[in-house]
Parts: sequence; C-alpha cells; structure tokens
Amino acid sequence: MKLYLSLILLLPLLGGTVNALAGRKLPRRACEVLACAAVWGAFVCAALAFVAYKAPVTVELATWLEDFDFSAPIALYLDPLSLVMTVMITFVCGLIHLYAVGYMAEEGSPARFFALLNLFVFAMLVLVLAENLPLLYLGWEGVGFCSYALIGFWYDDPKNATAGRKAFITTRIGDTAFGIGIVWCFQLFQTASITQINQMGAVVPVGVITALGLLFLAGAMGKSAQVPLMVWLPDAMAGPTPVSALIHAATMVTAGVYLMARMSPLFSASAVVMAAVAVTGAATAFYGASCALVQRDFKRVLAYSTISQIGYMMLGVGAGAVTAATFHLLEHAFFKALLFLGAGCVIAALHHEQDIFRMGGLRRRMPVTFWAFLAGAACLAGLPPTGGFFSKDAILAAVWAKGGLLYGGLFGVGLAAALLTSFYTFRMVYLVFGGEGVKEVHHTPRIMDTMLLPLAILGLLGGFIHLPAFLADGWLGRFLATALTEGAAHLSHGEEMAVEAIAALVAITGLIAAHLRYGGVRRGARIEAAAAEPKGITAFLLNGWYADALYRLIFIRPYEALAGFLWRRVDEGVIDDSLDRLADGLGRTGQGLGRWSCGRVSVYLLSFAAGLALILGWLAWGWLV
Repeated sequence: MKLYLSLILLLPLLGGTVNALAGRKLPRRACEVLACAAVWGAFVCAALAFVAYKAPVTVELATWLEDFDFSAPIALYLDPLSLVMTVMITFVCGLIHLYAVGYMAEEGSPARFFALLNLFVFAMLVLVLAENLPLLYLGWEGVGFCSYALIGFWYDDPKNATAGRKAFITTRIGDTAFGIGIVWCFQLFQTASITQINQMGAVVPVGVITALGLLFLAGAMGKSAQVPLMVWLPDAMAGPTPVSALIHAATMVTAGVYLMARMSPLFSASAVVMAAVAVTGAATAFYGASCALVQRDFKRVLAYSTISQIGYMMLGVGAGAVTAATFHLLEHAFFKALLFLGAGCVIAALHHEQDIFRMGGLRRRMPVTFWAFLAGAACLAGLPPTGGFFSKDAILAAVWAKGGLLYGGLFGVGLAAALLTSFYTFRMVYLVFGGEGVKEVHHTPRIMDTMLLPLAILGLLGGFIHLPAFLADGWLGRFLATALTEGAAHLSHGEEMAVEAIAALVAITGLIAAHLRYGGVRRGARIEAAAAEPKGITAFLLNGWYADALYRLIFIRPYEALAGFLWRRVDEGVIDDSLDRLADGLGRTGQGLGRWSCGRVSVYLLSFAAGLALILGWLAWGWLV
C-alpha cells in the first residue's frame, strides 16, 4: 500500500516538474504524453489500492515539520473517504487531460499548461490523502495557487489576469480563517493529526468546537465558493475550458465539502456549526440556481450551477448526511465535468462563441456532443432514474428527516433550488441544441467527443452505488461507514418514497416549464433576446445579485478612500512635505552661510575678529555675574 500511495503523489509531481523545467525543449507531443501518462499512472495505482484495501492505514513517507513538541510528518491516511476521492479525482482528471490535448492543440505554451495541470492534481491528492492538518493545508494552498495560474493562463488579456487575481485573493480570506483554526487545533489538542483530533472532541467544550467549526467553515466557503465568498467562481470562466472542468467539477471546489466531511466527527458535536453549514449550503444552492436562470454566457451558466450544487453538498453535511453529501460530490464530478467538456466542444466548434442566444440547431450538427450533454443535463436537473436524481434526493431526504422549523425551511429552499435547476438546465439545452441556429460548425478533434462518453455513462448509472434504502442497501453507505460519522435521521420507506416522488415531480415540472418557454424559440427571437438590455430582476440575477457591487461599496471603495487619504494627505502631505521643507530650509541656510565664503582675506579677518569679540564678551559676562 505504501508503494501505491507514494506513486499516486509522485507521478503527477514528476510529470509537472519535468514539464516545468524541461518542457520548453521537448516536442509538444512529448509534453502531452508525459502529463497524461502521469495522471493515468496515478489512477492505475489508485485502482490497485482500491482492490487491495482492507482497513484504514497510515503511511509515513518522511519527516517534514518537527520542532519541540510539534510534529507534522508527510503522512498519508487512506480510508474509504480518501480512497473514493482519490479514485474519482485521478479518473476524471485523466479524462480532462486527454480532452485538453485536443482542446489546446492550437494554443501556445503547452509545457506550462500541462505542468500546471499535473501540479494541480498533485496538490489535490495531497489535500485528500493528508493525515495531518499542516499537510492538508499545503495541498489546500497548492490548489489555490495552481488555480490562480490556470485561470489566468491567457494572461495577455487583462480580463483573464484579473479573474485569476480575484480568485486568489477571495479564497485567501477563507484560507486565513482556516489557518487560524489549524493553529488553534494544535494549541488545544497538542497534535496535528486529523484522526486524533476527531477522536478528542469530547474533551473540549462545545463553545470551543463551535468557534473552531466556524473558522473551518470560513475556509470551506472560500475554496468551495459558498455565500458570501462565491464571487470569484463565475469570473474564473476566463480560463480555458479544461481548466473550468478541472477546477469546477471534481477537484478544487469540492475541497471545502471534503474538509467539513473529514472533520465531521469533531464538528458534529456542535449543533450551531451543523446548522451554520446547512444554512450556508441552502442559501448558496438557491443563490447559484437563481443566477443561472438568466445567464447568457454558456460557461457562466455552468459556473453558477456549480455554486448551487456545492451548496447542496454543504446542506447534506449540515444535516449530518455526510454519506449523501459524498455521494452527490462523486456524481457531480462526473456530470459536471461532462457538461463543461461538452460546452467546450460547442464553444470550439463555434469559434469560441459563448453566448447561448447566438447558438441553436446543434443537435443535428453535433449529435455525439448533444446526446452526451443531454445525459449530463438530465443528471444535473435530477431527472429519475439518473445518478443525479438519487444523490440529490438522498440530501433532501436527510434534511427532511432532520425535522424542526429550521431544517423544514431548508428543505423547502432545497426544493425551490431543484426546481430552478431543472428549468435553467433545459433552458440551456434548448437554446444551445434546439430549434434553428448556426449553419456551420468548426471540426473539433475526435478525442474531445470521446472523453464525454465514459462521463455520460457514469453520470447516468452512478446512482446505483447508493440506491435508497427501500430499493437496496447502498454499497457506498456500507463502504463509508467506517470513515464517516453519520448524524442524519432515517426516514421510513414510505416517507422516503414520498420525498423521491416530490423531487421527481419538481424536476419534471422544471423541464416542462423550460420546454414551454424555450422549446420553440426561433432564430429571430434569439437575436432579439441577445441584443436586449437586461432590466429589473433579470439584471439583478445576471449580475449575481450585485454581490460584486456590494463588496466594492462596503470594502473596496472605503479601502481606496483610506489608501488615497494616507497617500496624498499623510505620506505626501505630511511626511514627504515636511522632509521637503526641512531639506529646502537646510539648503537655504547652507546657501546663506556659503555667501561668507567669498575668497576675500579682509572678510575672513573681520569674521575672525567678530568671533573673538563674541567669545571674549561671553567670558567677561560670565566673570561679572
């Protein structure tokens, strides 16, 4: 097992390092082969570890941080949760790497691009497999840096560079809180080991656990784009489409959910933390779904959809249904990667056109992409019996089973978000693939369409790994039972069937509404809608509830005003001006004294005499007194 875990990390690290150091001197194909082989090699090792897995195991590879009573070695922890995450990450990222070979075929800097992709995968695997919090934080910051570099990959465009900086700075807010929580954990428990910390919750007051949980939740908000730190993710669409799929599907945005799931044995002792996680998730799910309703940019629809679906996962964790949240995390990785890669096929075929109102009629011209995308859309909308239906229903059922006024209200918010999700999903399908639209499409590499098929199959059939209790005993639940602490209440078979029926009805209602509204949109209406100026509620949702404008008003403009005051009034007006005046005065004094240096002997003799007279006068005055 030690060999497998070592290779899972070393292969992507080696691929990224070689491409970064020597990639410029290698042929393009060599860079691509090296990067893809590294990730697929890691997947093979993860699959072998899955087959050989028998019980949780900790593997210490080397000493990293050690000083006095503090120790944080490079130790990896493999349990059911980290194992399924590792298999999923390496598989989905392997498909994305192959897709990127076709998508980026005409772009420059292949060595830099594939080096960053490999390093991103390495950092995410470190995050997932870390046995202690400092090592987890290393992977946490690693994915943040790589995402910044990948989002701004086309940095020649100021918009892309700004989007990368925005993602980096916004996530740093949550990362700061997370870092404080890690230091506090060591101070309290005298260990950085995650497994040991999770076992020591009983010795700490609930109030302290609450404070710790809120700090960790702030970190999860930043990395997983949850309200109120969600503003970076829609702008992150500036990066290449494979980057969007990599960051927003299987990897970075799910890191916050993984963190809260991993620490759930500790935080489940605090009802306040669990409620805060649930409220954050529900609010984010509704926010993302509402904003996606009116977006025109193809990738921004999917970006807001990602925000919403991560909110569902956080809602599941907050309801104590960590298995259901993990189930939805896995399913979401499959169908959201599928949707992003399908969107990339469409965008590449239309010469990088991203306005969905300027598309249409692609069902016949891109049949493989259409059917694969439709499978992903059905999963996202939660249509039965797709995997997305079962995973989303598991979360809703857990929230309903929790009971009470709070979770009852959150159940209603979750249903509303599900209805909006189904509507905007099929709005997107009808506008992109239905009706009449573009006449000609650009040929895309076959490998791009090929990568959609395994994701479509997994999205449609993935629900069978964790079927509802009234149908079968879910394998995923049994497998994760030894790793996760479940705090969710259980419904009777009749209640669970009722919740499933309601969820199915909601999804179908959204589909019907989208069909009635967008099923027969003609070419002229598309162009008119694309040219129309958004107003009212449409403008409000299109601009993400004006969250960016609000933050600019509350934080950025006061900061700019304070910086301007300190710059112009304090720095230039007081410090620089006083020094300038002092220098000017000294200069004038020196010039005045310099006039005495005229070179005339008579003036010098007179000066000496005057000085001597002054000294004698002073001595005489002192003697008389």
